[in-house]
Amino acid sequence: MADSSQPVPPAPADVEATQAISGGQKIDPWNVSGEVGEDGKVKAIDYQKLTNEFGTSLIDDKLLERWEKVTGHKPHRFMRRQIVFSHRDLSLILDRYEKNEPFYLYTGRGPSSDSMHVGHTQVFDFVKWLQDVLDVPLIIMLTDDEKFLFSEKRTVEEVIGYSKTNAMDIIAIGFDPKKTFIFSDFEYVGGAFYRNIVRFSKRVTYNTAKAIFGFDGSSNIGKIHFASIQGATAFATSFPHIFGADEKRVAGIPCLIPCAIDQDPYFRLTRDAAYGLRYAKPSLIHMRFLDALQGPGSKMSASDANSAIFLSDTAKQIKTKINKYAFSGGQETLEEHRELGGNPDVDVAYQYLQFMMDDDEELARLNREYRSGELLTGEMKNICIEHLQKYVTGFQERRAKVTEDVVNEFMATRPLEWAGNPKVPRADLVVPVKAEGGEQKEGGEAGDGKLSKNAQKKLLKEQKLAQQKAEKEAAKAATQAST
Repeated sequence: MADSSQPVPPAPADVEATQAISGGQKIDPWNVSGEVGEDGKVKAIDYQKLTNEFGTSLIDDKLLERWEKVTGHKPHRFMRRQIVFSHRDLSLILDRYEKNEPFYLYTGRGPSSDSMHVGHTQVFDFVKWLQDVLDVPLIIMLTDDEKFLFSEKRTVEEVIGYSKTNAMDIIAIGFDPKKTFIFSDFEYVGGAFYRNIVRFSKRVTYNTAKAIFGFDGSSNIGKIHFASIQGATAFATSFPHIFGADEKRVAGIPCLIPCAIDQDPYFRLTRDAAYGLRYAKPSLIHMRFLDALQGPGSKMSASDANSAIFLSDTAKQIKTKINKYAFSGGQETLEEHRELGGNPDVDVAYQYLQFMMDDDEELARLNREYRSGELLTGEMKNICIEHLQKYVTGFQERRAKVTEDVVNEFMATRPLEWAGNPKVPRADLVVPVKAEGGEQKEGGEAGDGKLSKNAQKKLLKEQKLAQQKAEKEAAKAATQAST
């Protein structure tokens, strides 16, 4: 890896440094709103315009076919329904998975309240599926520092408290502790992570940050600097306890970042910085927002209790919120609805079912019958209520089992365990190991930076086991193909 202080060729920007405003809609890390029409009503967010503006690529049928071929798994319902709709270099991640070359998942949460809502958990549900399918390490960043810097009222102690409760919510999604590391910025920043923050920040000018994020003379310097903190998590060298302390080797390990599209400006900047630092560029996969109860052109907000279904809501509260606040795509009268039909594209109950319901055929039936007027708004809401109540109740049961000790396990700085593609021996085994005498060194290496004899034996043993496992899988697949 070149010394980051040395000049490098200018980075090829992923897109021009402009604020995310397209056709009157405003999408950035702090604002989400659709275009306001001539009638004064907020329109649904135009995701096609966002992909054109941000310079991302739509996830098309060809990429979905390759996903299934490479991973052996049918694409998630979010991918099939274009809820996960856009990407940057997802194909490169599939290339690495085919060869079983190391990469990791990275996502995050800005803790702003004691309880998350179902809009927050959709990304985490998808990330859990990715972790299960790909069998790779997952790093979850809790940006408590961001929530302090971007709020006039919150205290450091308050946002740290939110980090703990939000970590419990995230863990309740069902992540595997053996291959998941959750960290709070306030607690983890330092060492190798801070070195990358400084390297990153040195490459970003104020004018660039101003152009991308819209900062002005009244913005505190913490807001301007925060992009380097969020971006440093996309570099594997920030986590020597997971990937090892050999920066030259680890610098080439990329990550895949599943996130809502409003976070893309941070990672456009990160991808440019990665080029200059000679690190692997992060890949991204973008999700659309779960609409607020009030309808299209908005997203659920933790600061507005009537806009969101919270994970702490009771079954009765969920029913009341959907019936009272959920925007309807139906007609004003029963007679008009039977004659003209409803519009599921703007109906909040149907939109929620797109996220929650796994059965494609059943969802298509609801769409068809709603458009024809056969299915009424009240009936659509009742189906939605049933699915939401089941989802939230299941979450609450899992959440009740998450103790402080469980949180400490996920947030402990420790090696992770993963296997990757079961059909291919790992091309570049990255396993932090213990030095002679059993003492764990940073990155799992001996004090001189070289692997000890015991470490070498362990690596050879794991490589041999991986090879044997791959050969068995290949033989099994060949037998099935011939029968």
